[in-house]
Amino acid sequence: MKHIVKIGLAAAGLVALSTAALSDGHSGFEKQIKARQAVMQIYSFNIGSLAAMVKGEAEYDAAKAQGFADNLLAAAKMKNGAMWPQGSDAEALPGKTRALKLNWTNYPEAAKKQEAFVAAAEAASKAASGGMDALKGALGGLGGGCKGCHEKFRKPKE
Repeated sequence: MKHIVKIGLAAAGLVALSTAALSDGHSGFEKQIKARQAVMQIYSFNIGSLAAMVKGEAEYDAAKAQGFADNLLAAAKMKNGAMWPQGSDAEALPGKTRALKLNWTNYPEAAKKQEAFVAAAEAASKAASGGMDALKGALGGLGGGCKGCHEKFRKPKE
């Protein structure tokens, strides 16, 4: 009888664990979401630093501008596909991310937007140490690159 009770308790425990695992099947995406949000923070920091120079909020320094632009380009060119697993979208994980499912269902367009952002980052890297006017011109392309993805592929803030 003791054996039957132990087996029954073990079976109940396995059912409970299985149910918990299935109900939170996407919890493995937290690291990927945090990683891609960290990449966005790197973009934001470097673009913000360049924008501060253009707006006169920070003194233009060619070497610093080049460093910010090069960091941005390195982040933009990073192979980050592992950070974007299918099922890690806002619909599947409400409150965890603002990435729309459209990133996956319309991947060719999302990939083109990323390619455009990389091109804008390359232009910024080439222009950054060339003076304020060159930097101003390149900064507009970066803003357009961010907007291109965020307007269509990211859920608006609530």
